This record gives sequence, C-alpha cells and structure tokens, in this order.
Amino acid sequence: MSEKQQYHLHLVLGGELTTVGGVQFRDPSQLELVGAFATYEEAARAWKARAQATVDNAHMRYFILDAARLLDPDGDGTAG
Repeated sequence: MSEKQQYHLHLVLGGELTTVGGVQFRDPSQLELVGAFATYEEAARAWKARAQATVDNAHMRYFILDAARLLDPDGDGTAG
C-alpha cells in the first residue's frame, strides 16, 4: 500500500475477561495486541484466527477496534 492510498485502521486485541458476558479484562497488562490492519476484512481474518485458537477458554475474547473512531471521535478530521 502506497502512502497516498487511504486506509481505515482497525486494531485486533484480546485477553481473558472477568466474566463470560462482560468486557472487562481480568489483567489488562496481559492484553494481546494481535495487530493493526488497514481494512476491516484483514482485521476480521486475524480476529477469527485468534478466537478459534482460544475457543476452549470461555473467558478469552478478542475484539476489533475501529482506530479511526478512537483517534477522531467527532469524525471531523482532527485528533481528539
């Protein structure tokens, strides 16, 4: 991908949750950053691979975060 091509950054991360239905991590220092991906499709493939690899642990969850929303929550092209 060249510098001029646009992308929409997605982060995939996960870890063990305190409760099966929650979203609070048991130990945030142990979070696994799977990676940063330029497309949702790439992120979804990485998420699926990690989720399938940890299917035996009901407390383990992986998430896809839309980094653009974290960096530009107002959607106005400026950070924060």
